[in-house]
Amino acid sequence: MNPVGSALGAAAGLAGCGALAGLLPRHRARTVLAGVCTAGTGAAGAAAGIAACAGDRWSLVLPGVLPLSGLHLAVDGLSGPFLTTAGIVIAAVALYGTGYVRPAGTGESARGVQTVLPLFALTLLLVPAAASVSAFLMLWELMALASLVLVLAGHRERSAVREAGVWYAVMTHLGLVLLLAGLARFAAGAGGQTFADLRAGAAGLPGGVRSAVFVLTTVAFASKAGAVPLHVWLPRAHPEAPSHVSALMSAAMVHLGVYGIVRVGFDLLGGGPRWWWLALMGAGGLSAVYGMLQAAMASDLKRLLACSTSENTGLMLIGVGAAGLFADAHHEELAALALAAALLHMVNHSAFKALLFCAAGSVLRATGLRDLDRMGGLRARMPLTAGLFAVGALGAVALPPGNGFVSEWLLLQSLIHGLAVPGEVTSIVLPLAFAVIALSAGLAAAVFVKALGVGFFARPRSDRAAGAEESPPAMLAGMVLLAVCCAALALVPGLLGPALDRAVAVAGFRHGASLSGTGIQAQLDGVSARLSPLWVVAALTAATAAAAGLPRLVRRRPRRTRARLWDCGGGAPTPRMAYTATSFAEPLQRVFDDVVAPEQDVDVTPVRESAYLVERVRYRQRVPDRLEHRLYRPVLAGLSHVGAAARRLANGSAHLYVGYGFCGLVTVLLALAVGW
Repeated sequence: MNPVGSALGAAAGLAGCGALAGLLPRHRARTVLAGVCTAGTGAAGAAAGIAACAGDRWSLVLPGVLPLSGLHLAVDGLSGPFLTTAGIVIAAVALYGTGYVRPAGTGESARGVQTVLPLFALTLLLVPAAASVSAFLMLWELMALASLVLVLAGHRERSAVREAGVWYAVMTHLGLVLLLAGLARFAAGAGGQTFADLRAGAAGLPGGVRSAVFVLTTVAFASKAGAVPLHVWLPRAHPEAPSHVSALMSAAMVHLGVYGIVRVGFDLLGGGPRWWWLALMGAGGLSAVYGMLQAAMASDLKRLLACSTSENTGLMLIGVGAAGLFADAHHEELAALALAAALLHMVNHSAFKALLFCAAGSVLRATGLRDLDRMGGLRARMPLTAGLFAVGALGAVALPPGNGFVSEWLLLQSLIHGLAVPGEVTSIVLPLAFAVIALSAGLAAAVFVKALGVGFFARPRSDRAAGAEESPPAMLAGMVLLAVCCAALALVPGLLGPALDRAVAVAGFRHGASLSGTGIQAQLDGVSARLSPLWVVAALTAATAAAAGLPRLVRRRPRRTRARLWDCGGGAPTPRMAYTATSFAEPLQRVFDDVVAPEQDVDVTPVRESAYLVERVRYRQRVPDRLEHRLYRPVLAGLSHVGAAARRLANGSAHLYVGYGFCGLVTVLLALAVGW
């Protein structure tokens, strides 16, 4: 039997066993058995993905599963990277989760979490394997429903969880409506609903229909990927979900939105006009800058990481859009390079973002805190968690030796060499995209210096932070596995070259600029560029060691004496004198004041005997999401008024309701008659 099919079959069986294990009455047994089965599901999915990346193909038709059409599944080179990354993340996060979930206190220990988590993991693996419209929509909706149940795990304890669940449910199902409309129109025009039928019939579709299909599906996929301005659910749902669920959502689920755009835009539609890709690059640039600005203003650690996900999604969309732009200009090598950069960044983001969310969950479990302003001192209390968070943060800031550096370097190479493409559009758009990437990288550095410095290296600002203890071995093992993946991706990215070549070939670029090399060195054959991350790391290590050790060799080491730190007469420093996350972000807030538009409130309480003497001053600052307030709040207010007016139509008359049904039926028949 084909190894891909065998591995996916094993993943399905283990997921079913994990769901049944989640029903066991004893909490510890339920947690361990469900976690082991979920980890096995991820390992089997990763094995299927690796086989697909190596060139194996697999397809299966189950006629009795779905009515009329059956269930069509297929795995190819484009599915492989998504299956592999999702499988590895699932395995590591499931191992981590066996130590994370507790019987009480957080709402994250509900029996439903352990039952639904294996099913959610299975849908993450099966969505890239769908090979028909009906199968894709069914699996997409199952993934959305499973993730919604997991987001709502703590709804009985926190009202914010219920609000996040409502936002997520509305946004994901609006996306489903758009996806259904776009794929249904595509299938109707192509004369079939399997992906093979869609590929064959795409060339015969009118240009307007092709554009409508691309716009509808891209908006739906972008909403799942958390692209701005469709991101409003993400900073709510990811922080409120259990941390191991947040890791799966941010490191695996949102990437399926990027997968959908690549699959439909390149593989099924076969590419399109320039304006498709310019719009996609614009959305990616907006997501990259605005997402990282929101992360810079956030003091909630998990919200900070969620906003960072929007930024990384934006970088992927820039790469996908640049690939389409180069393909429209008939520069296939550059198109393949840009798409390979987007896919490689997807892999890198999966590794470091899963690690960061798991480290944030480790802090939450130990302290009960997500507010950076109340943390501090965790480097001494939780040294392993602090070190692992630093590994993930290094990848997120895209600096060597972090794994995010390689993929962003690859993306910048495609944009730089793309300047040679003639045309006014490329000469304007590509430098802007370059500037956006540079700005987002600078903001990312500030964001993660804030998170690491204030949260881990500063003095403790609360009793909970001062009394934190290191996480259990199972949690540390899951995080170490993710850290090893980050290190491997940073040092030997050339090993992924053949897999990326196969993925971009499925997307239609068969003569691209391949990423080759021995693993230690990454070489871009089509544009004559190369990078050796291992040598970069060796050079940085040597330079650091020389800078630290040379002064000691040159001058004699002085005799150490102990003395009290000079405090200028103001007393010993206290945690209140140190920077908080809010104060650290204040300079950036001033620079981008017109964009973030903070809301500030000062409450002065005077002494009762005199209005001129102040007893207490309370200062509050809030940085709301301006896009949400400007775009969504007016729409919600309008819908509320429409709903209030619509209640008048429901007066309890059965005759009136029959009339409504008749009018609706006539409308549908007229729409079919005009041949929509």
